[in-house]
Amino acid sequence: MAWKGRGRIFVVLFCTLSLWAFFPVLAPLPALSSSSGVSSSESHSSKAGFRSFRISDDMFWKDNQQFQIIGGDLHYFRVLPQYWEDRLLRAKALGLNTIQTYVPWNLHEPQPRSWVFEDIADIESFLKLAHELELLVMLRVGPYICAEWDLGGFPAWLLAIEPTLKLRSSDRAFLQLVERWWDVLLPKVVPYLYKNGGPVIMVQIENEFGSYGYDQPYLRHLVALSRRHLGQDVILYTTDGGSQDTLMRGTIPGNDVFAAVDFSTGENPWPIFELQRKFNAQGKSPRLSAEFYTGWLTHWGERNAETGAEFTARELQNILSRNASVVLYMAHGGTNFGFYNGANIAQSDSDYKPDLTSYDYDAPIKEDGDVENLKFRAIRSVIAKHSRALLPPMPSNNERSGYGTVKVSKVASLFEVLHALHDPAEVVEKQRPVAMELVGQMFGFLLYTSEYPGKQKEILLSIPKVHDRAQVFVSCAADKNQRNPTYVGVIERWSNRELLIPNLECPSDIRLLVLVENMGRVNYGPYLYDRKGILSDVRLDGDVLQHWRMLPISFRNLSNLLLDDLITQVADSRAAVTSGKAGPGFYEARLTIDQGARVKDTFISFDGWNKGVVFVNDFNLGRYWPSAGPQCTLYVPAPLLHAGVNVVVILELEAPHPELVLEFVDRPDFTCGSQSRLP
Repeated sequence: MAWKGRGRIFVVLFCTLSLWAFFPVLAPLPALSSSSGVSSSESHSSKAGFRSFRISDDMFWKDNQQFQIIGGDLHYFRVLPQYWEDRLLRAKALGLNTIQTYVPWNLHEPQPRSWVFEDIADIESFLKLAHELELLVMLRVGPYICAEWDLGGFPAWLLAIEPTLKLRSSDRAFLQLVERWWDVLLPKVVPYLYKNGGPVIMVQIENEFGSYGYDQPYLRHLVALSRRHLGQDVILYTTDGGSQDTLMRGTIPGNDVFAAVDFSTGENPWPIFELQRKFNAQGKSPRLSAEFYTGWLTHWGERNAETGAEFTARELQNILSRNASVVLYMAHGGTNFGFYNGANIAQSDSDYKPDLTSYDYDAPIKEDGDVENLKFRAIRSVIAKHSRALLPPMPSNNERSGYGTVKVSKVASLFEVLHALHDPAEVVEKQRPVAMELVGQMFGFLLYTSEYPGKQKEILLSIPKVHDRAQVFVSCAADKNQRNPTYVGVIERWSNRELLIPNLECPSDIRLLVLVENMGRVNYGPYLYDRKGILSDVRLDGDVLQHWRMLPISFRNLSNLLLDDLITQVADSRAAVTSGKAGPGFYEARLTIDQGARVKDTFISFDGWNKGVVFVNDFNLGRYWPSAGPQCTLYVPAPLLHAGVNVVVILELEAPHPELVLEFVDRPDFTCGSQSRLP
């Protein structure tokens, strides 16, 4: 998915921690029945021999019957596995016959050669489930996916490799890593190909490459690698914007790779479909809008993007009425759990726009599965006119609960428990500060510390390049505890400024502490290579500060940290909170659900809080930032909760709700903030 125009024209634009650190409480997906699964032993059965999905006469053909793809994107990695079936059934009720999903490399190889295919990363169970529910699948294997996902799906450890890799290119060092990844992934896909009795009808190569560059050797290498694993008869496809330039640069002529198109909802599709024909072999160009935008993405600091239901339905009718195929982007958006949200860059590297935790996308199936909305009904009504089969009955919404107000307790500053949040063996010392990735911290936060001689005056601090947000503190170096350093201010990537450090009366040197937050890597455009942390010299009154220590912050087992009393209630910390002093601190709330009660979906409202990250029963739910908006609430799926006591841990970076409360509500809210915090 690319960051392009919709209504108005937009500018074209912890890997060292295991995945368990981000998704630790997910129960394994229950095994599907053997009758519905697709095993390798079935792949060459005589029954499978009657199955075919092909292109001829400018049409799709399924088992020798003309077939119109009416699909939608639904990403398994944005939905808890316990809800995969629920969301797929809602997609069927919408009228879809096909599901399109990306495969994010960074989810499956969070560390080099460390492969993850369990829980939310269990793509094989997702494919089995789609097959059981009689849904076809269009699989977008990348290796680059965009998707408003951190680094476009690339593992962040690629940014730590020296010499620097050229991502999305025929750079041999990069391609060797792609080969290693696909040598693991693609054999897992083979049993699920349609010809082998599975649901996968098409496999996408790269993603909108024509909007990025021109490197035919790279694209052809990906095709050869795909053919080696998947065979010569599987349909490979590319997706590019519907212009002469993007199609010329992103398609792969002469390799029998189908070229699909996408374009802004509301554009006249028919000239674009005619252009598409020029980039496919004769008779091999069924009209396919591979991304029909049902809504749009939203960045922090913007108004929540919305697209009218009647407008969307009318444009969809225009495409389906002439037997063209279409894939809704998104059918169901889901959630950017943990630290996996992406970001966009507009005019310059500093024009940085991180995506919300919610990926609701104003899709017809809302983030929490809601289908009782105008857009779902309008789209379903259009699809019903063109579907060969009766649509399933309208499903009802899942029950939600507003569990009410919960008191927040267990207050401590981040600095009070710093010893418990990092491994001394992982601390890195360098003359100059280096990027997060180079010290093995792929997500979250890194604390940079250095010391300088005390001066009897205020001094000017300059950090020209911070990715993405730095909170600055000072303390006396002789104070070994560092429990409550003095807060100086914030330096942000999008509004970089110098800070005046107040004079501290210290008997010796002064310690400078800079806590840098990685707010999500760029996922689209020329600034894709997006290292995090302090990426420049740090200057005090013009002099370069040297001798730095870098401490990776870990959030593993936070609830145990609290239960073991490693975080204690400290009187001066509470005083700092009540006085409104800014600074990062941990807060704990305990939500009790009655034994025997049905556990339901809920939302946490952060109205009255500022900015931070929240963990529910050790699951990293994601970022909140109501002071920037528009997202006020974070979705909490019921599988994350249980009867009894549920531990909610909040890392608030600035100042908490003045009444130290947390509100659990029964509906989402996207009305927070001034929508002017970011450029």
